[in-house]
Amino acid sequence: MRTVRTSIFAIGLCLLMTCTSAHGAVVDLSASFEQPVSTEGGGRTLLVEEITATGCSTCAEIDPELLRVADSHGSRIALVALHPSTTADAFQPEASKERIERLEITQSGLNQTPTFLVESGAARRGYDAWQDVQRDILNEEVSRQITSKIDVSVVKTERGYRASVAHADLVQINGTQLTMMVVQHGKIVPEGALNVGLDHRDRVLVGMAECSLENNTVIRAIDVQNASVGESCADSFAVEFENYESWSVVLVHESTEEELHEGGRTTTYGVVELAHRDRAEVNPSSSLAGRVLLVSCVMLAVASILRKK
Repeated sequence: MRTVRTSIFAIGLCLLMTCTSAHGAVVDLSASFEQPVSTEGGGRTLLVEEITATGCSTCAEIDPELLRVADSHGSRIALVALHPSTTADAFQPEASKERIERLEITQSGLNQTPTFLVESGAARRGYDAWQDVQRDILNEEVSRQITSKIDVSVVKTERGYRASVAHADLVQINGTQLTMMVVQHGKIVPEGALNVGLDHRDRVLVGMAECSLENNTVIRAIDVQNASVGESCADSFAVEFENYESWSVVLVHESTEEELHEGGRTTTYGVVELAHRDRAEVNPSSSLAGRVLLVSCVMLAVASILRKK
């Protein structure tokens, strides 16, 4: 009987994951942001980082589909593209370089593209990696119990936009930081640059700032107009960035690099994304993802019951 109850709980959990979002926000391009726009109830989103390059032929095949994949997951994941500082990439943003170096504190062999990491977990490489990525996402959702509750707000400025922490109820302070990522969609590949795909790329990490929660100071700001904090990161951390036509702001509560070097937690404490872009056209096959996930969970639960009989 106990096994049956456990299996029924597992089915309920799958229903929950396939029917709910993590409360991020996608705001279409018609929005002016003259008044602040905020997420609500954020924090449970998972961070998925992809190491990619404009000169990578495999990346060129799959990258156009990834925005549809992200939308099919709703706000369950924030998908960020990291373009390395190599001759195989036309962008080579400094923020991406710093982010890859952070991942290399606990990972090795991140020089292959494409490579996907769910919550800084196992590196999944190559064209067929997405099946493992999906499994990693599900495993993280099942294992994650308590997250920081964080929200971000964005408003238009004279020179671009200003993103700030709207709410932060944090589960950990010591050894952690708030990271604000600025992601550009539809970033044009420079003419004449190495490029084996479309004339643009989406989800490109172009700017970033970090605020230490232990001493409430901005410890890093890369390719943003300004990064500031008042009395505390949790109340007043803000980043100003350029007037991109289409963008996302991803707010992350995570360990500091010093904590990672000391063997600290590699997964995030909380993530939320506010995106200013049009939603991708949904591929009919991707609309089956939630139902496939649910059926798989039910089959696993039933198998568990039969195995115990």
